[in-house]
Amino acid sequence: MKKTTYICQECGSISPRWMGKCPDCDKWDTFVEELPMTKAIKQTAVTAGKPVALFHISANEDERLATNIPELDRVLGGGIVPGSLVLVGGDPGIGKSTLLLQASSKVAENYGQVLYVSTEESMNQIKLRANRLKIQCDSLLVSSENNVDIIVELVRGMAPKLVIIDSIQTVFLSDFPSAPGSVGQVRECSAKLMHVAKQLDIPIVLTGHVTKEGSIAGPRVLEHLVDTVLYFESYKYQQFRILRSVKNRFGSTNEIGVFSMTEAGLEEVYNPSQLFLSERPLGTSGTVVVCSLEGTRPLLLEIQALVSSTSFGNSRRLSTGIELNRALLMIAVLDKKIGLNLASEDIYLNIAGGVRSSEPSLDLGICIAIASAFKNRVIDPHTLVFGEVGLTGEIRGVIDSQKRISEGEKLGFKRCVLPERNLHNLKSGKIELIGVNKVEEALEVVL
Repeated sequence: MKKTTYICQECGSISPRWMGKCPDCDKWDTFVEELPMTKAIKQTAVTAGKPVALFHISANEDERLATNIPELDRVLGGGIVPGSLVLVGGDPGIGKSTLLLQASSKVAENYGQVLYVSTEESMNQIKLRANRLKIQCDSLLVSSENNVDIIVELVRGMAPKLVIIDSIQTVFLSDFPSAPGSVGQVRECSAKLMHVAKQLDIPIVLTGHVTKEGSIAGPRVLEHLVDTVLYFESYKYQQFRILRSVKNRFGSTNEIGVFSMTEAGLEEVYNPSQLFLSERPLGTSGTVVVCSLEGTRPLLLEIQALVSSTSFGNSRRLSTGIELNRALLMIAVLDKKIGLNLASEDIYLNIAGGVRSSEPSLDLGICIAIASAFKNRVIDPHTLVFGEVGLTGEIRGVIDSQKRISEGEKLGFKRCVLPERNLHNLKSGKIELIGVNKVEEALEVVL
């Protein structure tokens, strides 16, 4: 008798029986029955490799495959590492296939054959997209196969420089009884592709859809299996796309790349700070410019606040691009420590341009934007602020303050309000540096 198990399609939790609610992720009706494999996987004899001293192992950074798309290479940590398994996630239609087709064509032109396996689209559809992107490359080979065993044979026979699998949710293993996209199929197919990548030293890039909660569709174990996880972010109807690194075994995490979706494909944005501030309103209260550090890149962002008297018994607090819990803490600090009566006010916060950021250095900008909107006082548009705010109203220091100041100076800001402890060993140049220790000191300076 075959023993069946039930697996949660959200978190990968395993149960011997069906349950209405998953005890691990608290999701309802996510358990799906999985049968064991119809036949045992053939075991091949393996010989243990001889251990090598760490001193004698060579690791050359020049071995990375550069995609010649600087924003993508930045997020990857300098390029694609041979033998790595990369996962690119994002909402349907956000531009994953477009970006990877552009990157694969450039790798094929510079390094050799690239295998692009599209499991969701026909080869005619890929050709139409390539024509729109003006891609003409003889070394870029396309396949529409979705059987993982056949894909592995193609990779072994061709030995390409790079493999793209678009997407992992539609690849299946014939020996596994579950439907494509289930936890078991995604797990087994990804594991098989990972072994091929490590064994042949060929980098493989997978794409994956994102659920409405913003996580990769399928088991979370997929994110632990791969070497690098990249997320494509964008608000609906926004022109800009942000590629964010949330896991990278070969580079820094939380690095971002900014792209703009055009008729000719995804184009890089080389100066995102200037782009996000290009439509900033002047002479208006409730707006301030802050500097967030995303990975190694300083990014100037505009925080907007709107404060209005509530029409109901309970005031509303909404935020877009800013963590709501963090915003609620800053509102509590302004109410208790500064004396602003915000209990009867509706407060709305937004980062202009469709950017999300959770860096603590935005705290001071949130406080100043809310106070400016509440008092209806305009902040000098040439003022830049950053700093972490504690619950007692103190302003704590942040890292890499010199990078932030240099970025503000390049865009023409005249003065910068920052934590006083960050004033040491800074080169101010043409920008005036004003150090503050408390939120009330910062409000006195800018309002």
